[in-house]
Amino acid sequence: MSLADQYTRPLARATIGDQLRRHARTRPAAVAVVGYTADGARSETTYAELDRRANRYAHLLRGLGVGRGDVVASMAPNSVDVVAAYYGALKLGAAFTGINPLHRAPEVAHQLGHAEPRVVLAAPAFAELVGSVLPAGTALVGYGTELPAEDTEPGAEVDEHDVAMLVYTSGTEATPKGVLIPHRNYLISTAPAWSWGLRTGPDDTWLFVMPFHTIAGLGSMTTLTLMGATLVLPATTDPARSLEIIARERVTVIAQTPTFYLALAGQAGFGADAVGAVRRCMTYGGQVAPHAISAWAAAAPGVVWGTYWGQSELSQLGTVGWFRTLDDVPDHDPTWIGTPVSHLEVRVVDAEGNDAEVGELLCRTPSVMLGYHRDPARTAEVMVDGWVHTGDMVRVDAAGNLFFRDRLKDVIKSGGMNVSSQEVERVLHEHPGVLRAAVVGKPDEYWSEAVTAFLIPQEGVAVDPDEVIAFCKERMAGYKVPKAVHVVAELPVDPQGKILKRKLRTVPV
Repeated sequence: MSLADQYTRPLARATIGDQLRRHARTRPAAVAVVGYTADGARSETTYAELDRRANRYAHLLRGLGVGRGDVVASMAPNSVDVVAAYYGALKLGAAFTGINPLHRAPEVAHQLGHAEPRVVLAAPAFAELVGSVLPAGTALVGYGTELPAEDTEPGAEVDEHDVAMLVYTSGTEATPKGVLIPHRNYLISTAPAWSWGLRTGPDDTWLFVMPFHTIAGLGSMTTLTLMGATLVLPATTDPARSLEIIARERVTVIAQTPTFYLALAGQAGFGADAVGAVRRCMTYGGQVAPHAISAWAAAAPGVVWGTYWGQSELSQLGTVGWFRTLDDVPDHDPTWIGTPVSHLEVRVVDAEGNDAEVGELLCRTPSVMLGYHRDPARTAEVMVDGWVHTGDMVRVDAAGNLFFRDRLKDVIKSGGMNVSSQEVERVLHEHPGVLRAAVVGKPDEYWSEAVTAFLIPQEGVAVDPDEVIAFCKERMAGYKVPKAVHVVAELPVDPQGKILKRKLRTVPV
């Protein structure tokens, strides 16, 4: 056997699917996934069962022609079957990409056209939608299809440098980017960083509500199953139902947006009986309200809060910081995002590329993406001189603490989701009554940032804000739709006519 062959076969290779096989052998009875259906039915899947189900998906996909280097797409809510299908694809050397269940037909068509999957797996609720935009030569298979009885390892050759995930993130552009992430990133860098930085291990039971089409969802699921933790998948993020599940499963870790913690704390049943087992609350996409922190401290006195930052281009995790109260936050600055994880090097540079206290955050790490799928130009723009240019503005102090300042481009973080202002503006400009539009994120206690539109109507046209919102709902995912639309006579612009969004963010409404 040649050296190259050795690292594509099970003897010495390091791939994500191999670790699931190891868990099935060494801790077969450990619970991998607890799933809930919309009607409250509960299921439990051990690591041995998950491995066998992943193998059955691998044989199904292989029978449809999937092999090393192919792409498998999935459009479905979180479930144990999606986890198994993901691992089945990876065991064949194929990459996995998730499609946002909130997406409409044009958005789905764009992703399928760009990813060029050999097979799309769809939940029954999405089969008709996917079928209406399915590219020629692509197979559509419904979740729930009878799987092959064969549940042994597929025996495919896979290399740690093969692509495991193709994650789409709109980021700040109007067109999504497909981030290529290999197996190696998770085995050599991301999982260790989670272990040391996020204090994660096999004893953790996670309330897992992050959707699998995002890097937060797909990436976190990968890391947690690599470590042998338990994922609890609720069918809803309804606060009352979530609180019941947290209590029943004795959840120890939650990672969600500030709005989620605020909503849980507002439930009548919130208290030690419900959340007393929770040890760590991690949050992203904004700051947790002080009264939410106080409520959680009273209900779970031992809880520790984690703030973290990351990007798909870095295979998710970049920085993390821990606090019990806001008094623990450096400089009492709520924009604190912690310090770099163990496998990350950072620089903060000014517009000329010189080291600075405030500037763009540059990163390099073994977790860095291979590049953007079918987009060498944008890859070259981001990966420059050995560093990933994140596009995020931060402040760094003498102790290495990082504080999030702003975005170089106008991405809006609303309820933990990234919304491209340009994409929303493009839809608004399709409205026959709109002459010009600008979209910004306005500070909001619940959403962190509420997608807010300002528009100038066509001359002589009366524009109804509610009708504009309804127009947007028909053309894009709900989280992208403006929460408020304001009709104005003019927009603030610079001498070149560029809209000054920083002024719009401060306009009282």
